[in-house]
Amino acid sequence: MNVHHLELFYYVAKHGGIMPAVRNIPYGIQQPAVSAQVAQLEEFLGTTLFQRRPFALTPAGEKLFEFCAPFFSNLNKLTEELQGGQTRHFRIGASTIVLRDHLPKLLQGVHRKFPGLKVSLREGFPAQLEELLAKDEIDLVITLIERKPAAGFHSQLLMELPLVLLVEKNCGLKSAEELWRRDKISESLICLPATEVVTRNFQARLAALGVDWFPSVEASSMDLIETYVANGLGIGLGVAIPKRTLPASVRGLPLRDFSPAAIGALWRGKTTPLLTAFLEMARQRAKELK
Repeated sequence: MNVHHLELFYYVAKHGGIMPAVRNIPYGIQQPAVSAQVAQLEEFLGTTLFQRRPFALTPAGEKLFEFCAPFFSNLNKLTEELQGGQTRHFRIGASTIVLRDHLPKLLQGVHRKFPGLKVSLREGFPAQLEELLAKDEIDLVITLIERKPAAGFHSQLLMELPLVLLVEKNCGLKSAEELWRRDKISESLICLPATEVVTRNFQARLAALGVDWFPSVEASSMDLIETYVANGLGIGLGVAIPKRTLPASVRGLPLRDFSPAAIGALWRGKTTPLLTAFLEMARQRAKELK
């Protein structure tokens, strides 16, 4: 068998399709090339390895994947050992705000300690990033985290940020408590998806207060929440980020007695020298922001 064709099949089988494989193969290759070369592998073997839509491995594909997966999945680990324990490729997932406002400074320090390091960045909201981490598609996530990580994950708390309600600057509300005293809140609630920890904790506290107010708009980032509030589409649930200025048309109302958001790092597996150095720099950056 052509070993390169076998490698491409490994990525297709691991990630559940040709396009997901293209996004995760650690070198540049286009979808038509992957499709053609996997088809050549099937022609050589004289059998179909997977169904295209919906994606599913055939019995032959399952047998081949079981055979090749241990080799290809351990290549990065072997590479690290042969390079003396210094990882040369680091994959980081985070929110837009972290990637834009904080990560560049962290990476400057990392590159000084690990020259020649290749870094891949993935943007997303917490649930998406945790899913990528579970699939071993990224190495580290900096995001909103649970106080206690799920089984198989390790976490490091970096800071706690108070929750705020984001309202238009000229809105007549003076405090969040004014909303809780109403019989019904008519304004739309704009927040992260209902599965996200900040939204879940917020709803749990509202329930304890006897308040019904459910999301009308679910946004994928804090930036989007601020933008929608600025455009008069409702009231947003946000976090008070140190040294970050809200848009001119938006102001924040403190959410007293609501649990703060926990910002932290999340990873799986052993702690490498690179990960240790990055976590230390992240802790230092968090201290600078307080």
